[in-house]
Amino acid sequence: MPDDAELVASSVREPERFALLYDRYFDDIHRYLAARLGRENADDLAAETFLIAFRRRKDFDASRGALRPWLYGIATNLASQHRRTERRRLKALGRVRAEDAIDGHEEHVASRVTAEALRPDLVRAMRDLAPGDRDVVFLSVLGGLGYDDIAQALGIPSGTVGSRLNRARKRLRGALGSAIDSTEED
Repeated sequence: MPDDAELVASSVREPERFALLYDRYFDDIHRYLAARLGRENADDLAAETFLIAFRRRKDFDASRGALRPWLYGIATNLASQHRRTERRRLKALGRVRAEDAIDGHEEHVASRVTAEALRPDLVRAMRDLAPGDRDVVFLSVLGGLGYDDIAQALGIPSGTVGSRLNRARKRLRGALGSAIDSTEED
């Protein structure tokens, strides 16, 4: 099976070969975008990610990094263009209340209710993060990328990824700390 760099290079001469990369990575990119922007935007933006990648395939340089983070970088840039939609979605999620989750498993129900109760605070905390910090958190948590891949996706040094994640974690812990304490008192 040809590797990503070989497929990109051969797709310049044989455009249909790019479909193999689409098949290989579409689900990952779609999941990432759906988690960030909602399923209603993910279909279009995931397709647009691959359209941009296809159009820019001649510019892909395997010596600068792998294809997967490059695709995540394109997807993240598209998500940034839709930040207003993302903010509206985060505000809406912040208003969601805990569901009546009763399925016979007390611990599962208790943890789910606690998680649902914390959701508005988490959403507010995520919304309050700087956009760059939020991107790093989303790529790490939703995209499952490591520091080096996040750095490549965003075009920033790995050290900056670490700094942003550390800063975001501190802010999230601080914002959620009081919410967790009040949940435990109930």
